[in-house]
Amino acid sequence: MTLPVDGYQLKEISARAFEHPADRAATAALASIPGLDQVVRKLIEMGYERALRAAYLGASVRLGPAQLPETWNLHNQVFRTLDLDDVPELYITQVPVANAQTIGAGRPIVVVNSELVRLLRVEERRAVLAHEAGHVLADHVLYFTALNILLRMGTSVRLPIVAGLPLMAVRTALLEWARAAELSCDRAAALVTRDPEVVCRTLMIVAAGHAAGDLDLDQFMAQAQDYDNGGTGVDRLSRMLIDLNVTHPMPVRRAQELMAWVRSGEYDRIAGGEYVRRGEEAGVRAEAGDAAAHYADRFRTVFKDTGDAVGSATEQLADWLRKDR
Repeated sequence: MTLPVDGYQLKEISARAFEHPADRAATAALASIPGLDQVVRKLIEMGYERALRAAYLGASVRLGPAQLPETWNLHNQVFRTLDLDDVPELYITQVPVANAQTIGAGRPIVVVNSELVRLLRVEERRAVLAHEAGHVLADHVLYFTALNILLRMGTSVRLPIVAGLPLMAVRTALLEWARAAELSCDRAAALVTRDPEVVCRTLMIVAAGHAAGDLDLDQFMAQAQDYDNGGTGVDRLSRMLIDLNVTHPMPVRRAQELMAWVRSGEYDRIAGGEYVRRGEEAGVRAEAGDAAAHYADRFRTVFKDTGDAVGSATEQLADWLRKDR
């Protein structure tokens, strides 16, 4: 199996090396929720994860050396580049939307939609699979499971073990974390492919649903700048309110965030071998105070621009994160 650069491997790299600051803050916030991990693990024990696995096993095709071997080899390559020996099973399912996901907190599996394989060339498929490998390395799957449970249950149901906590705020925090986790794994994809522009081009194609040859990446990146900085305070508020209810950041924002990180010099430093290794990470709980400040500043800045008071859901989240839990 040939890697993007012969012999290139990020030995013992920790997910903390490429972690987006918003991901770090959100992870610290989630770690401070009493009982959340226990609730999620109990629901998994009750059959949630088993049902998901059964659905994919019965309605999808498991890839391997004799089933789409090129894509299967790419899948193995990206895990080798991140120095991960345990490679999850890879499935393809018939869905006409270009997407991929990683599920299963105990033993994750990666699922790619058929439209994604149809649209993307080899280097772009490698970027998607590297993104999913980043989720595995970062152990994101447990909280993704938590978010899926809460989205399916709705905000009116109160889990007994977290009774007394603002469930709407927990859901908001999980959605914020999920979006931040995607930004981290875009960085992982850039490091694995050794080509951040490939990651941006992949985001553009997934957003457009069109062949890469007819799209202009420079125009897409200019659009990303307009989305991030353009418009009035009301426009920025509208964008934030849209973001609050989606699991993925807007593709143009993801591209802009990734290239800002590359321009900071961090990408070159890590690709050159200077990065945090597994076992060297600082404790997540030590960053809980930074988490509260991150969310409070994010929400209040946008609302200040519009002259409005902070909305009830975001105010509740900021106040709750400030409490000593």
